[in-house]
Amino acid sequence: MSAISPVVLILGSGPNIGQAVARLFGSKGYKVALASRSVKEAESTDNHLNIPSDFSKIDDVVNAFTKVKQVFGPPSVVVHNVSASSLSPPDDPFALSYEEFNKDTTINIHSAFIAAQQAVKSFTELPSTAARTFIYTGNVLNVQILPRFISQGVGKSGGAHMIWAASAVYKDKGYKFYYADERKIDGSPKYRVDGDAHAELFWDLANAKAQGPWMQTFVKGVGYQKFD
Repeated sequence: MSAISPVVLILGSGPNIGQAVARLFGSKGYKVALASRSVKEAESTDNHLNIPSDFSKIDDVVNAFTKVKQVFGPPSVVVHNVSASSLSPPDDPFALSYEEFNKDTTINIHSAFIAAQQAVKSFTELPSTAARTFIYTGNVLNVQILPRFISQGVGKSGGAHMIWAASAVYKDKGYKFYYADERKIDGSPKYRVDGDAHAELFWDLANAKAQGPWMQTFVKGVGYQKFD
């Protein structure tokens, strides 16, 4: 009997990071589930599942997990690659409407919380040999202020805190949690990030035997680098 293929669920299937992660994991034998507003369910295949989802709706997060479990089984790697940002004036961050702020934080924090909650439930169904890894695509906004991006900054800071807590609490169970933030070699923010570099890091994190530093600041071609 052939081994059951592991499953990666990618929430947010943008053309850069999301697609790069899907390509790499798919090439390594994973069944790939992509959940986003842009995917078409009819284009699913035996090894690739598209789940139309709007992550401003929390129920869609739960539905994505339900669907992938029904079709492929519980995911052993979950990537929260969803982000939202409504720009405010640089000199008046509170000019942003509450409606915009609420929508962005729902996507950046609430959907991530539900995704992590669902991921833990999935991990309990998997053997200890499975990757059991949750990765949140972050950026520098959990440690740096960019006033125009106040809603995304609040979101990424909230996401980072959740990942930090989870990495400490669940490591003894073998569940790994990471916040990924690509930087330039000098540690400064990289605003045009590299999808393939993210995919390579995510692959390494998924295959690591134990929890590493929860805040994965990394450089393309170098890997994890600790910056002040």
